[in-house]
Amino acid sequence: MGVEGTLEYLSNLLSRARRGKKKRKQIQSVAVKIRMDCEGCARKVKKVLSGVKGAKSVDVDLKQQKATVTGYNVEAKKVLKAAQSTKKKCELWPYVPYTLVAHPYVSGAYDKKAPPNMVRKVPDTATNNDTAVDESYTVMFSDDNPNACSIM
Repeated sequence: MGVEGTLEYLSNLLSRARRGKKKRKQIQSVAVKIRMDCEGCARKVKKVLSGVKGAKSVDVDLKQQKATVTGYNVEAKKVLKAAQSTKKKCELWPYVPYTLVAHPYVSGAYDKKAPPNMVRKVPDTATNNDTAVDESYTVMFSDDNPNACSIM
């Protein structure tokens, strides 16, 4: 066996090793807010969400009205569709910790029904422009403006 044979042997060995390794799938979790009134509702939701393809575990929190599906390649759309099949009011989990939001008390973010230390997820562009002063007023009463109010 010469140099060529040795190189071919090593090449085949490495190519087999690559084929044998599988990519590890990423574990994902999807949280859904579902209106549940009793333990029976929670059991029904858990049973339906367990049937979602790729779901490994389902956690239902009756107090927070939250169901979390954890598994490999779990898609949010499929989980939401399965949750809607229970004929209960549901949506993807809309809350995030208030420390992650730039303006947690802007209208639309603050929700009285949110769990403690949580606010609704809002885009960063939703800032409070109600208190912003119009630029024309600042120029009108400026010291640089000769036509400014003489009372000032």
